[in-house]
Amino acid sequence: MRNGDTTSGAIVYLNSLKGYSIMNQSADSAPEAAQPTAPAHTPLAPKPPKRRITPTLLRRGIQGAFAIFLVWVGWNFYLYVQWATGKSQAFTPKPPSVEGFLPISELMAARRLFETGMWDVVHPAGLTLFLAIALMALLFRKGFCGYICPVGLASNLLGRLGERLGLNHNPPRKLELALQAIKYIPLALLCYFSFFAMGVDEIDSFMGAPFNMVADSSMLFFFLRASTTTLIVVGVIVAASLVARNAWCRFLCPYGAFLGILALASPVAVRRNAATCTSCRRCQRACPSAIAVHEKTRVNSPECLGCTACIEACPQKDCLHLSAARSRVPFWTVAAGCLVLLFAAYLWAVGTGHWVSEVPPAMLRRFHMIQFGG
Repeated sequence: MRNGDTTSGAIVYLNSLKGYSIMNQSADSAPEAAQPTAPAHTPLAPKPPKRRITPTLLRRGIQGAFAIFLVWVGWNFYLYVQWATGKSQAFTPKPPSVEGFLPISELMAARRLFETGMWDVVHPAGLTLFLAIALMALLFRKGFCGYICPVGLASNLLGRLGERLGLNHNPPRKLELALQAIKYIPLALLCYFSFFAMGVDEIDSFMGAPFNMVADSSMLFFFLRASTTTLIVVGVIVAASLVARNAWCRFLCPYGAFLGILALASPVAVRRNAATCTSCRRCQRACPSAIAVHEKTRVNSPECLGCTACIEACPQKDCLHLSAARSRVPFWTVAAGCLVLLFAAYLWAVGTGHWVSEVPPAMLRRFHMIQFGG
């Protein structure tokens, strides 16, 4: 019995070892079979490269630079007027750039130039700037309004402030068209008197009159000695700019109306690819003039500033782009074109004697004394 028990025990022991070995093999192989397969790596779509300079950044940079320049011009002009009116004995030359704010004199000078070939010797820089800005509109839309004009910058910033305060709203389309028509009324009157009501001899008399000689100084005193009516009008314009985006430029500025008409002939415009457009209206919300870009194939509106804010706001790739004569061009084309043209006009005017007035400062001082006292 002991031998049998021993044999049986040995057999059981061996079988248990065999089973243990099989279980170990199964345990070792099970994890391999049960181990889940790692998911295949899906590469992420490459992100489009971010522009270092966006249309908004470019626009604000140029507007800011010109605003600083005009502050310097304004201060030097103030010192000149102080001397011209006898309040200071320190002579400061008049910065010719202030003549760019004399649209009536510029328009009459342009009419006389086209008929007689005579350049304005009283405000030569004003005529130079007027022609350069008109050429900008013909080539690069209303780039002057979008990138250079300081009033446009103020109007745009007030509109942004109104949006943050929840005051700014776009008027209904019919009301918007009616408001846009307002700025053409003073433009029509200016054109009527400059081109039809007055002859060349009358324009000569106007341009040589003491009032025109000191027209830029009159503009300064208009603000320095503002009447109650002036303050009310300025206050209404500021309030309107808070309520309606870019109110001054869209509804009231006759200069912008004139440039908008010229800009209709410009070869530069924003184009829309209707196949990729989703009509999200982000372009219209970003546009300073609230143009319905999503409804147009080519944005040839007299309200377009060429700022390309709509292109920056569009979420669809290749939906909006800037074109010149059907060829795609970079978004900064309008800005660069306007700057090059402006500086080229300045260099030409300085080199040919069409920048600084030929009227002696002593004579201008006498006219200031007569007009404003001193």
